[in-house]
Amino acid sequence: MSNKTNDHQGHADDEAPEPLIKTPQQLIKVILLAFIVPVIVIVLLASYVTSGKKPNAGSDVMSTQAIEARIRPVARFEIKDASAPQVLRTGLEVYSAQCVACHGVGAAGAPKFGDAAAWGPRIGQGYPGLLNSALKGKGLMSAQGGGEYADVEVGRAVVHMANAGGAKFDEPAK
Repeated sequence: MSNKTNDHQGHADDEAPEPLIKTPQQLIKVILLAFIVPVIVIVLLASYVTSGKKPNAGSDVMSTQAIEARIRPVARFEIKDASAPQVLRTGLEVYSAQCVACHGVGAAGAPKFGDAAAWGPRIGQGYPGLLNSALKGKGLMSAQGGGEYADVEVGRAVVHMANAGGAKFDEPAK
């Protein structure tokens, strides 16, 4: 019985798996492929990642102006010297900068610039009533007082618009 056990052990040694690499040429091929294939994969991945859309020659994507426009702050702050002499803007300047958006086209029921029929009833209130409406707001018009323009500048714009509609108001002085 002990012979059978020994025979069985001998058979187990004979059934060992065959090696995959049998010759030195096969060993060299496997070693080369083990290095070359990963290098090729890395090169292909790197070219895929870096193959994004690039600006064409002559485009202004990298120009100084384009870069400054992209990094410009959203808000802008302006520091003014409170003791500096104030130069008042004319009625036309204030109208052109602030009032023309609505009064130029008659938006939201605003009387159009130069429309005597629309301005007639408002002119009847007199300059103080019109100025009060402009400074405090009326209807859909927001209050213009306390903003970028001084009250006297808003008053000049009111006179400019009302006079174009048929009034004979004097421009307010400082």
